[in-house]
Amino acid sequence: MVGKAVVRAMAEQKLKVLAVAGSLKEASVTRVVIHHAAELMRQAGCAVDILDLKTEPLPLFSPDDTRKLPFFPLLQERVHRADVLLLGTPDYHGGMSAALKNFLDHFWLEFAGKLFATVVASHEKGLTATEQIRTVARQCYAWTLPYGLSFDEKSDVAEGRIVSESLLKRADMLARDARVYGEVLARQRRADLTRTDNCFMARHRG
Repeated sequence: MVGKAVVRAMAEQKLKVLAVAGSLKEASVTRVVIHHAAELMRQAGCAVDILDLKTEPLPLFSPDDTRKLPFFPLLQERVHRADVLLLGTPDYHGGMSAALKNFLDHFWLEFAGKLFATVVASHEKGLTATEQIRTVARQCYAWTLPYGLSFDEKSDVAEGRIVSESLLKRADMLARDARVYGEVLARQRRADLTRTDNCFMARHRG
């Protein structure tokens, strides 16, 4: 019989994913693909938490006031728990959505040592939007996958589901790589937080 302490330790070691749907559109193709990728990771054994900024809107970040608001500690805990952040956004004028940027603005130290994986709805490959998210990751000492998942919002998703075989395959690849490399980084992050040698995670030790 497995003891409670063992079960708790196993739960703590399970890769934790925070999937953020950064579109405020009612019938959002970004949301469809984020949910699909998140479900693939859940089926592979990850603990998945989905933050939909349409149904859980955040106030505009204010450095003076936001951290004092009642919602902030709960959201901060969700970000703290995550090992991987699966970030979805439409491509707006070559950049990420205001909703996703606002979410990212709320945090900094909480992202350090974690993995960002990007999903971008775009008819122009989403390269600049993906690069914006990578810039945020670098500034916050986070890691990113060396590629992002982009798709055409007009041809790859229809009636609330993915209709492109190519996108299904690429989503499967993203979910697999985010899980595998997320686990590697999560193990190293936990080790670095308990060691005493010099590394970039040293500033985050308690």
